[in-house]
Amino acid sequence: ITGGAMPKEVSLRLEPVDEVKAAFFLHRRELGIFNVGGPGRIRLAGESTPLAYKEAFYIGSGDREIFFESDDMNNPALFYFCSTPAHRNYPDRKITKSDALIAEMGSVESANHRIINKMIVREVLETCQLQMGMTELRPGSVWNTMPPHTHGRRMEVYFYFEVPEGNAVCHFMGEPKETRHLWMKNNEAVLSPQWSIHAATATSNYTFIWGMAGENLDYGDQDFYKQTDLR
Repeated sequence: ITGGAMPKEVSLRLEPVDEVKAAFFLHRRELGIFNVGGPGRIRLAGESTPLAYKEAFYIGSGDREIFFESDDMNNPALFYFCSTPAHRNYPDRKITKSDALIAEMGSVESANHRIINKMIVREVLETCQLQMGMTELRPGSVWNTMPPHTHGRRMEVYFYFEVPEGNAVCHFMGEPKETRHLWMKNNEAVLSPQWSIHAATATSNYTFIWGMAGENLDYGDQDFYKQTDLR
C-alpha cells in the first residue's frame, strides 16, 4: 500500500482501510514514511516525532493510533508512505540522510550522476520486508536506473518529487522486450510489478523515493538488461 497525507489545521489519522481487514492499519503491517513538504510530526502512542524535509520514519507493526501533523498550516508537511505486510514487530526509528548508506553513481557525461540514499534498508535498521530510500539526480543529469533492471523477487514503487514546475518525468516500464512509458508530474507515484523494468528520463533533474517489498532484503538482487536489448 502506498499513499500520502497533507495535514493542515487538524491532525490526520491513518485509518484502517477495508483492504487491511483489521481494527488498526498496522495490525499486521509495517510502515515507512518520508516528509517531502514543510516541517511536521508523526504522533503515535502519546509521543510526537518531528520530521523535517527529506527525513524518514519507520514504524513497526502493532495496534497503535498514528497521526500526521503539520507545524505550519501555511507550509504544510507532505507525508509519503509505503506499507507492507509484517510477520513481527521491529522498533520504530527516525532516519535522516546522515544515517543513510550513501552511494554516488553515474556521471555527468552519461546524464545520470545521482546520489542514492539507502535509508530504510537492513544495513541501517531491521524490517520484515520493506525497503525505502531516496535518489537525488544532480544538476545536468536526467536518467535514473540505467541500464535498467527487474527484481524477480520484489516489486517496487517510485515517487517523483522536486520536479520543477513546467517539467515532467518520462517513466519507462514493462517487459524489457515490450516497454511502455508514462509521463509523470511532481508528487506522483508509479508501481512496477516484479517483471517490469523501472527507469526514467526527464526535462530536468529531480528526486524520487523508491520503495520495495517482496521475498528478500538484498538490495543488490537485480536482473540487469542492456540498453541495446530494450524494445
